[in-house]
Amino acid sequence: MVSVKDVPADLLIRELAAYLKTNVAQVKPPVWAAYVKTGANKDRPPMDDDWWYVRAASIVRRLYLDGPVGLSRLRTYYGYRAKVGWGARSKRTRRAGGAVIRKVLHQLEQAGIVARTKRGRVVTPEGRSLVDRIATRVAKELVKGRPELAKYLAPPKE
Repeated sequence: MVSVKDVPADLLIRELAAYLKTNVAQVKPPVWAAYVKTGANKDRPPMDDDWWYVRAASIVRRLYLDGPVGLSRLRTYYGYRAKVGWGARSKRTRRAGGAVIRKVLHQLEQAGIVARTKRGRVVTPEGRSLVDRIATRVAKELVKGRPELAKYLAPPKE
């Protein structure tokens, strides 16, 4: 069986974002998402119109891989190195803003993809099944381009 670890992250996130956009009504960008920056280090809002869905898919993948994760750890993961001046970056890192991450997590909870526990948020069994299905679909697309990868899709023979 193919899991999230078996496919490239960028392809999985792109497919999952497309699925969230078309099939999950609870996940949608709020009005302010068109004007907000994703961090204090950014000069402009994201250029991609579907950045909200990409961030939601990335958060689902991160929760799938890391188990119970809280908002603080996600802010650290999406953080950045601070600007010092003239485009240089310091060694000190800053955490990302929490409003976007928090709103995405609330929407994913309403959709039933993510659940809140005492130790942080986790992917529900339905969400895990969804991500595994999309990972399998991505792996099958990869096999079309590179047939030698087919051995990773086949179940082990005993």
